[in-house]
Amino acid sequence: MRRWLASNAGGLPGTFWYLWTGMLITRAGGFVVLFLSLYLTTERGASPTLAGLMIGAYGVGGMAGSLLSGVLTDRWGRRRTLIAAYLAMVVTLLALAFTTPLPAIGALIGVLGLVQSMPGPALIAAMVDVVPESDRPRAFNLEYWALNLGTAIAAFLAGQLAEAGYTALFGVDAAATAAALALVLWKVPETFRPTRRAGPHGGFRRVLADRHFLAFTGLTLLFAVVVTQAPTIMPIAMAQDGLGPSAYGRVMALGVLLIIAGQLFVPRLIAGHAKHRVLALATALAALGYGALAFAGDLWIYLLAAVAWTAGQMLAAPPNAQINAELAPPALRGRYQSVFYLTFPAAAFLAPAAGGFTLERLGDAHWLIAGALGLAAAGLHLLAGPRRERHLSAMRARPEADTVRL
Repeated sequence: MRRWLASNAGGLPGTFWYLWTGMLITRAGGFVVLFLSLYLTTERGASPTLAGLMIGAYGVGGMAGSLLSGVLTDRWGRRRTLIAAYLAMVVTLLALAFTTPLPAIGALIGVLGLVQSMPGPALIAAMVDVVPESDRPRAFNLEYWALNLGTAIAAFLAGQLAEAGYTALFGVDAAATAAALALVLWKVPETFRPTRRAGPHGGFRRVLADRHFLAFTGLTLLFAVVVTQAPTIMPIAMAQDGLGPSAYGRVMALGVLLIIAGQLFVPRLIAGHAKHRVLALATALAALGYGALAFAGDLWIYLLAAVAWTAGQMLAAPPNAQINAELAPPALRGRYQSVFYLTFPAAAFLAPAAGGFTLERLGDAHWLIAGALGLAAAGLHLLAGPRRERHLSAMRARPEADTVRL
């Protein structure tokens, strides 16, 4: 057991662990987002349509916050961006706890989406700064494991706190964020210090000119659209099959438990394998899992399908983060991370917007379309991967070509 722990977690810098702990704290205390729809409909009297529009503001704010974080992470530095984001999160959560007019709540939900999306790019950029390249697969694997562990803790505690009142829900979330802020102030140094403002070849223009990165991000978006079916479209399909909320909860809980129990074994499992092949396999597993729902009617089929797509998510997490880190120049890591992070709120919009239409019009054929989309992405990974690796080899051979004027 000691050898296994050492192989998974040993030798990583202390700063990484402080960043990791802060992320775990905020995720475990992230109750509010889980209960926003119930809060708006039961506590504030919003209709389901209005609640959906108000929660949509969270996603719009998230996209804006991701881009803003990318700029601040590269210009201010990672630490200052984290401090500003966590402080803004505390203030916004406390404001939501005591705000009653629905228009004001809707505006604050948009602000919450903005500020809660800001720590992500700064955290990952800081982790890349301090973790040697050879250790990054383990570090990113631990980061993904912590995200899911924190989500499981939040889901377990949120129901208990909601029964005590939604004010308590907002208050504990704010307190958890304040604890992460204190940890950053106390233990996390600045990992990157920009010297001068970005020149004409820097900024988002540099990111959007990187065709290898854009191709990789596009494939990640396709994968995200497929796996986002679970929290958006699958509950509707399960209800049509006569399966209630408790059945849906079991399927989602199985995925989280598999990740918590098995994610730390993934680095050794994929060691020595080309990243694009791992991603192709991961995407194919997710595609097969969701495609199988075309033939689902009983709970056991949903559970078996969840095993397949969860395995795909587990395998995809380390190489996704590793490729993103390899492609990004140090001075633009924040911007690269912010563009990459846009895939998740974009998928959160595209999956229900398109999926609701296809499920209503095509029925179970919707799942065959989702599976085909995933298989197409798997094939594209096999095509794009070797070209990307040749590009990275050229970057390593000519480091001066990767210099960004700051």
